[in-house]
Amino acid sequence: MTVSVKEPAVMNLARRDARDKLRGRTQYTIDHVKPGVLQAFILRSEVASARILRLDCSKARKMPGVRGIATAEDAPGLFGIGIADHPLFAKDVIRYDGEPIAAVAAETLEQARAAVAAVELELEPLPASLTMAEALAEKAPLVHEDWKSYEVLLEGAARGGNIAWEAKVVRGDTVAAFARPDVKIIDSCFTVGRQNQVPFEPRAVVATFKDGRYHIKTSTQVPWTVRNVTARALGVPASKIRVTVPPVGGAFGLKFDCSLEPFAAILAAKTGRPVALVNSRREEMLTCLCRENAEIRIRSAVTSEGEIVGREATVLMDCGAYGGEQIFLTTMTAHTLGGNYRLGAVRLSSRAIYTNTAPNGAFRACNGVYNTFALERHTDEICEAIGMHPMEFRRRNVIGDGDLGSTGQVFQGEVLRPMLDKMDVLRLASPLKKEGDRRLFGRATTVGTWFIFVGPSAATINLNADGSATLITSGVEIGSGTMMQSLPQIVAARLGISPHEVNVKAADTDAAGFDLGVGGGRATVSLGAASTAAADEVRNKVLAAASELSQTSVENLELGGGRVEIRGVPGSGMTVAAVASHIQATTGPVSGTGSFTNPGVEAMAGCAMGHFIDAIDIPVFSVHECEVAVDPNTGHVEVLRYRVVQDVGRALNPRAIHSQIQGGVVQGLGYALHEEMSVGPTGRILQSGFETYRLPLAVDVVPVQIELHEGAPSIGPLGTKGAGEVPILNVGATIACAVSRAIGKPVYTLPLTPPRVLSLILNDPEDLDLPHISKTWEANTIDMRK
Repeated sequence: MTVSVKEPAVMNLARRDARDKLRGRTQYTIDHVKPGVLQAFILRSEVASARILRLDCSKARKMPGVRGIATAEDAPGLFGIGIADHPLFAKDVIRYDGEPIAAVAAETLEQARAAVAAVELELEPLPASLTMAEALAEKAPLVHEDWKSYEVLLEGAARGGNIAWEAKVVRGDTVAAFARPDVKIIDSCFTVGRQNQVPFEPRAVVATFKDGRYHIKTSTQVPWTVRNVTARALGVPASKIRVTVPPVGGAFGLKFDCSLEPFAAILAAKTGRPVALVNSRREEMLTCLCRENAEIRIRSAVTSEGEIVGREATVLMDCGAYGGEQIFLTTMTAHTLGGNYRLGAVRLSSRAIYTNTAPNGAFRACNGVYNTFALERHTDEICEAIGMHPMEFRRRNVIGDGDLGSTGQVFQGEVLRPMLDKMDVLRLASPLKKEGDRRLFGRATTVGTWFIFVGPSAATINLNADGSATLITSGVEIGSGTMMQSLPQIVAARLGISPHEVNVKAADTDAAGFDLGVGGGRATVSLGAASTAAADEVRNKVLAAASELSQTSVENLELGGGRVEIRGVPGSGMTVAAVASHIQATTGPVSGTGSFTNPGVEAMAGCAMGHFIDAIDIPVFSVHECEVAVDPNTGHVEVLRYRVVQDVGRALNPRAIHSQIQGGVVQGLGYALHEEMSVGPTGRILQSGFETYRLPLAVDVVPVQIELHEGAPSIGPLGTKGAGEVPILNVGATIACAVSRAIGKPVYTLPLTPPRVLSLILNDPEDLDLPHISKTWEANTIDMRK
């Protein structure tokens, strides 16, 4: 059916939730803690590795106000991603400082804390592996002695000992490539620390148990994950659990997992009362699912003309005591270290390593941030080794139309080269003046490749008698604006109404279909595609009814401005509300449903092993540039200019995208220059609050010059791509490359704090070597044939 639809989809639609948020009216999860709700507190380990000899809660149960205590006996199930390795409570063995041992619900938080202090715990200390080098050493203590017994949820990966998961890419003959007489071999190592997401709202949950079902109100990005993981941990059917999500006060990946919810659910069932569990800022810092610390070795064989004939790389990702998100994120290495540039033969391995430290998790652009840092710094070292200008090398080698990715997928469209041209224009528009400034100056341009994480989504739309529409999904508004801006714009464009007339229902797993969650730039694409399908069903019903009422063929009708009109005859039709009322009165309410999942892009058979995503459905590219000034006396780095050209497919709301880019760059500045979570000698995170964890301040913020690149291929609705995740991707890389050029020394580590930069300035340059990552690629992999 071909029908003209006026699509007012592109606009700078303001956020409808902004006023209430600014005035403090928005009700977050913590605001649902009403009188009569019990307060929960968790007993956590204060050692990194130990055997539990005795756990006695008898005294705690008799403490004033205590209504219930939960331990490992109440949560028998193991859960995880790829591997079911994670218990809710430590049972026999403690694997990290901060691991939950018991949870108490009491009338007040003070009473719950007092009861936790009364629990008697007897431990036998065990050796700990606190770093990845220690964990990979010969005869290292195993974090999971029983790793072989765990249920494997996805086949195909290698694993063993303290290697929780190993994903690999093998395409072509790198041995032959590195043996060629006309190549130079460049070998680089890099390290990065952990980064805390630090959303304003900590993790929080309120759980009830009534009529044999659990109702969990929680601050999460993934209501269906919370539903399914809680069910698995408690050993109950998932149908017994309902998850609803109030507005979320920021997440950035921290809440892309199940965390506090099962504890509150167990205690609600035990007590018969609503139970609230809210992390303090200290608990958030010490047990946060951070962006992981990582260590990378990259080796490339490059001709004097700049052709990359071979590349080998190994990435070690510290997953902490349990596999968690890092199991899945091993996949990303193939598409970041194996992205950006055309490669001949390639071998990549990405390993999630168990250590006796707090588990890590997802954070905006995940390991793409540090893989891009390592790749772009390595690229600069290639340019220095072969004597080619960095921009010339990038223009020659960036991936383009018809090129193969590392896993053998074929990329479509020429995107990065035109983006580099747009960066040239941005640069010329704002030349930097530095007369009289004695600081050291550097400028760098980097490229980045990321992808939109698609996957299953569902949507239902009810068209109301007044012409408004109600959109029902499991999507969550986490602050990015998708639920308040892009989805109403997409639905309104299909139905010919105003976005202000599209009401979006808060996530409820009892009301909406399955969804992977909000994150990875997927909401506008996946939820938008499902919503488009649902809107098309509603639209077709409206047009069919209007055709009957007006005695005009459907092909002669058009939707727009809240009306159904005969094409070319304004005022000849009727309002959408009138049609909706007619349908409701004659055949019943008007609704439509839609669904979407990734269509699946083909990779080359046999190239990828242990991957959750062999090829990327929607690649997204970025070009960043910055100019820095470095004080040679203090090592302080000031970012003077920052420019971004971002691939957005189609910009539905340019102003909102600009906001996401500005925010992502500021978050990246923190990663590049300030933020680092470090593990102390006992295995405890040393930064326990804002006094010890340096975040970017207002004086650190630099206005970002932005150019949106539209038109790149995308399967997203109206040609869109997610725009919220990729802005942080290149920031660490761009600043590191610029600082390296300013001081004339190689940069191998982030963040570039003043002491670290000053040390680079004052000392002779030294290549970083990571002896536990062998230069021989095969030595960094598990031979699955043995």
